[in-house]
Amino acid sequence: MLLAYLFYNEIWAVVMLLPVGGFLLREELKDCCQKKETEFRVQFQESMKLMMSALKVGYSVENAIRSAEGDLEKVYPKNSRICKEFRRMRYELDMNRTAEQVLKAFAERVKQEDVDDFVTVFSAAKRAGGDSIAILKNAVRMIGDKIEVEREIQVMLAAKKLEFQVMCVVPLGLVLYMRMAFPEFFDVLYGNVVGVIVMSVCLGIYGLAWQMGRKITAIIC
Repeated sequence: MLLAYLFYNEIWAVVMLLPVGGFLLREELKDCCQKKETEFRVQFQESMKLMMSALKVGYSVENAIRSAEGDLEKVYPKNSRICKEFRRMRYELDMNRTAEQVLKAFAERVKQEDVDDFVTVFSAAKRAGGDSIAILKNAVRMIGDKIEVEREIQVMLAAKKLEFQVMCVVPLGLVLYMRMAFPEFFDVLYGNVVGVIVMSVCLGIYGLAWQMGRKITAIIC
């Protein structure tokens, strides 16, 4: 509706721009999903540390999962994703499934690289024998370091993302200011074919620049 008001000043433009609204909604949902995935990775890192602590004091893998479930519920809300997953794993263990089967099912559900790496290392360590705790500890450390580096990069780039968002708002703010302060400057662009074409081209350039900015920030992140 804002774009229809600024660029066309016609009610029919709202219908014409509905696909744009759908596209923006889809992009917003992608951002929300990405934020949730990042949040889950941090939660998973904490769960690995809790499992390793339980293994060090002599717990079996099955009991380490159960112990981690109780500790996670003290840190995160019970309806959080990581708590739900560990609750499900504990239930599967109670149904006499092996720890390897439970963890593999967990990895298949969440479909994250870090989880897949951890489960793969766990399965290999269990089959090969030897000092499995040391192997798992090394895997947890490497995955944790990777997550920490990515988090630091996100923090460093937060200012650039904010600059991009401000730059996206500024052009619309300028048009809105000009419309309110000097409406006669835009009168020639509304209500005629030439004006519709000019404003459509401007909107297309703005949309292209916005999309390019999104891709650039996605690449550097």
